Amino acid sequence: MTHEMVDTLRPLLAAEASAEAYATGTESGDLEQAVWLRLLERLGTDGPPADPAAWLRGAVRFEARRAGRAARFERPYASEPADETRPDPEQLALGAARRRALHSAVRRLPGRCPRLMAALLSPQDLTYREIARELGISQGSLGPERSRCLGCLRRMLTSEVAAPEPRG
Repeated sequence: MTHEMVDTLRPLLAAEASAEAYATGTESGDLEQAVWLRLLERLGTDGPPADPAAWLRGAVRFEARRAGRAARFERPYASEPADETRPDPEQLALGAARRRALHSAVRRLPGRCPRLMAALLSPQDLTYREIARELGISQGSLGPERSRCLGCLRRMLTSEVAAPEPRG
């Protein structure tokens, strides 16, 4: 498709699409896009139309009728279908990535820290008494050990998620 043909057809297409859009309840920009796409498809298979202006008028009418038929079958939702109380896929993926990074760092902690942190992060929401019994340590030493493990984990994650160096 030559630039001259595009430049010649653009104002005609805008006028035709604008005239047809109102009757079908569609946006003129949507009609224009559909016709440009049909023209590109045609150029790829059959070459340029013999009479581009006549072809364009027919294509606009065809796309307007097609959009009108589709609009007759479309029904609006009674309410918004999106459930805003649930996280979207991106939030789920980011949350899963954060949990994987955290659990990976916890596994690399020294000494009893991996077992202690795993118990603290357990979905069973264990009490200090249950964690102490599970690890075989006194309940009184659980707090100080937890603080040491959290400090180590914090230092480890801070070094892994350090701010990037400015590029210049």
